[in-house]
Amino acid sequence: MLVVGHVVKPHGLRGEVVVHLVTNRVERLDVGSRLRCVRGSPRRGAPRPAGDPDRGPAAAPSSPPEELEVLECRSHQGRYLVRFAGVTTIDDAERLRGAALEASPLEDPDAMFVHELIGCTVVDVGGVTRGRVTAVEANPASDLLVLDDRHLVPLRFVVERGPGHLVVDAPDGLFD
Repeated sequence: MLVVGHVVKPHGLRGEVVVHLVTNRVERLDVGSRLRCVRGSPRRGAPRPAGDPDRGPAAAPSSPPEELEVLECRSHQGRYLVRFAGVTTIDDAERLRGAALEASPLEDPDAMFVHELIGCTVVDVGGVTRGRVTAVEANPASDLLVLDDRHLVPLRFVVERGPGHLVVDAPDGLFD
């Protein structure tokens, strides 16, 4: 299961919640979608995306995950207002505060997902091994592959991928 978003807080009195997506696949919140809700122990502040330096330590689950079905969703100030089946009061919504929303990976052969990139060996077009991907950093121009030697490689330089490896066509000097 992949974390696709977090419940930030309740919105209004009828069970609607503010959701912050950590994926660019908005269809995760389509009406009828089912998400696994993993509640953690309370922590200070609203949940933030992984790249945010203000993010606190991950919360340990304090109750078993449950499945939530999306009934309604609309965009609101860079986040989403979502109504889930069975969440009808502000008290119900408050219980979801800080919960992670998880979903199964999507099948899309043309897309590159973070969980598939982590651990891949990066090789340049000349056949030289450049390192192993340890993280993917969000960047407005192009997400960056973070290699184990701390080099950053824009994702747009990936020209080929296979199981466990990526081939990059990087400009001269990138690995200096």
